[in-house]
Amino acid sequence: MTVLSDEEILEHLENGKVKLEPFEPSSINPAGYDLRAFRNVVLKPKDYQLVATLETVELGLDVTAYLHIRSSLAREGVIGSFAVVDPGFRGQLTLNLHNVSEKEVKVRKGERIVQIVFHKLGGTSRKGYSGSYQNSKGIVASRRNKT
Repeated sequence: MTVLSDEEILEHLENGKVKLEPFEPSSINPAGYDLRAFRNVVLKPKDYQLVATLETVELGLDVTAYLHIRSSLAREGVIGSFAVVDPGFRGQLTLNLHNVSEKEVKVRKGERIVQIVFHKLGGTSRKGYSGSYQNSKGIVASRRNKT
């Protein structure tokens, strides 16, 4: 797997292999794109919240992605627990943000909160993501063990 550079990300956006809506040019960086918060969030000390990304993400069958907390938030005591974004996924991402500090941390709507790093697969996936979070909108709670 190869990490996509800013130039390659823009190429993938242009040819439709990656979609980010709404796209914000200032959020692209040398090795990824900064996803933004869908709404205002107040993280109380020692608490966690689910937070949706403002952007809807869609990946082609030859791209996967990993999420990393922005260092500014990490320096304030915010850590995140994130899943891999599989090839073929479409939707807003739900992030688990945990404030491990003793101070309240505020995140503003539209603030950059995580970096998504795109990786080109060595080949094309046989099938894309088809799990229970496909086409997610807003915050989506766990669908584990739901019938």
